Amino acid sequence: MDLTSLSLYVVAVAAVTVMPGPTMLLALNNGAHGGKRIAACGIAGAALSDLILIAAVGGGLGALLLASEQLFTLVKWIGAGYLLYLAYGLWHAPVSAVPSQPSTEKVRTGRAAFLRSLLVALSNPKALLFFSAFLPQFIRPESPIAIQYITLALVTALIDIALMSIYALGGHHAMRLLSGQAMRWLNRGCAGMLAGLGLALSVYRRSESD
Repeated sequence: MDLTSLSLYVVAVAAVTVMPGPTMLLALNNGAHGGKRIAACGIAGAALSDLILIAAVGGGLGALLLASEQLFTLVKWIGAGYLLYLAYGLWHAPVSAVPSQPSTEKVRTGRAAFLRSLLVALSNPKALLFFSAFLPQFIRPESPIAIQYITLALVTALIDIALMSIYALGGHHAMRLLSGQAMRWLNRGCAGMLAGLGLALSVYRRSESD
């Protein structure tokens, strides 16, 4: 892969990723209510999902999802349901200052943040379809295919980490500056956007973009 193609890929992925999707909203909320460590765990989960999804595309899972209407519908409804579940939890979440927790509680919460971000990304079939349609445009058949997929996966994960870190830092600083009532509305704003994304996913049809 030449430098020009890689640069174009970086610009295109950054433009798509910077929009406030589910993992970005979780990074914002984790930064606001969980602190930097919890936010980092959530970011790690989302970055791992990039590696898994691109590996799946390279292994042909994206083509299988395109070919099977039943599989696509199943994954779509799982993803939509999970987003609505998270939205409900955020809407009703209590608001308080970042607590001083015992180390065992921090570990458990960090794991929960990691798994939540990972599952949100993996249960969204649009991400797999996007990578299936987008990545092949940057793959050069005359060069080693596996190396190119690994490169794109690592670049994608690094872009996600950088942008989610910005969201998480914004949430962390908002927690220090805003009142409890304002933080409650930040929670509910994130919940509303997650619910909207879940509803949008539930009515998504592949023919709209394929």
